[in-house]
Amino acid sequence: MARKAFPALVLVLVLALVVAACGRQATQPAAPAGGGEAQATPVVQTVEVVKTVVVTVPAPAGTPQVQIKVAEAPGYGETLKAIQARGKLICGVNGQLPGFSFLDPQGNFSGFDADFCRVLAAAIFGDATKVEFRPLTTQERFTALQTSEIDVLIRNTTWTLTRDSSELGLNFTVTTFYDGQGIMVPVESGFTTLKDLEGGTICVQKGTTTELNLADVMAANGVSYTPAVFDDINATYGAYAEGRCDAVTSDKSQLSSVAKGLLPEPDKHVIMDLTLSKEPLGPVVRHGDDQWFDIVRWSVFATIAAEEYGVSSANVDDMRSTSQNPEVKRLLGVEGEMGVKLGLSNDWAYNIIKQVGNYEEIYNRSLGPDTPTYIPRGLNSLYTKGGVLYSPPFR
Repeated sequence: MARKAFPALVLVLVLALVVAACGRQATQPAAPAGGGEAQATPVVQTVEVVKTVVVTVPAPAGTPQVQIKVAEAPGYGETLKAIQARGKLICGVNGQLPGFSFLDPQGNFSGFDADFCRVLAAAIFGDATKVEFRPLTTQERFTALQTSEIDVLIRNTTWTLTRDSSELGLNFTVTTFYDGQGIMVPVESGFTTLKDLEGGTICVQKGTTTELNLADVMAANGVSYTPAVFDDINATYGAYAEGRCDAVTSDKSQLSSVAKGLLPEPDKHVIMDLTLSKEPLGPVVRHGDDQWFDIVRWSVFATIAAEEYGVSSANVDDMRSTSQNPEVKRLLGVEGEMGVKLGLSNDWAYNIIKQVGNYEEIYNRSLGPDTPTYIPRGLNSLYTKGGVLYSPPFR
């Protein structure tokens, strides 16, 4: 009996040694070829660190403080903290574009883009006046944002993949104005097509997608031309007004506002019936602070939602106290704590609408039919009226 058990015992020991050897092979690197000493190969595991923190939202005196748990990634909340500590928002704008951002006769910044800067100030501070406007050229705008000279860029700047990727470290938040590139020519030229510009000189602003689009379209259509490139708007349109160029090109909104606001005889110029490109324009922020990205984006959405639900600066108080629409109640801070989720007070959207207005009010104030810079809304109408403006739900 003992002799029969011995082979079985040997078999068990052999199996145990094999298993142990396999275990060592699985956990230790193989010796290098040639018999050298084995080198340990470190295993690197990438872990994305996201922590959950409790955010306390400031509340008026006598009102209980509200706290909410939020997911916080590196950089989260830094922009809002800096703005609140400073006591004002710094907003990068064009500053030379009638209808969008320009100095009015009283020395105040006015226009569609300038008002969206005020929208953010109202959301953050409950005071739309707490904003500093920083005029920037096309060459300055991205660097100013990257280096934190400004908190947000709200300037006629086109959303493209390159600008919205890690190459510049920037994020486009939402489109506030859907535009397209056009070409303006003197009426007396009789030009109606690109072929009419063969051999001509076209004024264009330096460092813009406009310059690149023009080159692409002219090459695709086999039209030769000479670009006359300038650093800013005044120089570009000044050269065109002096007759140094046969045409000038930019976003159609800019062509329209400049023709009516800067050219001495606007009726002697016409925007050709063609569109060279898509030009979605809207606020831009830095990579790395999702809270600030969300605040900027949802502040714009608040103006769009307000127009859709018929909430305006004139009736917002009444709507806040009487509306039975759950969406309106959440928008205006009556229920749902939407503001707290952004790190703001719950009346953030109410303050935007009360102090600055809904999207329609903002648009009509600077670009509406009763303004010198009138631009038909077109694509910039609500989706319910044939446009593409659309706010996600407030819930």
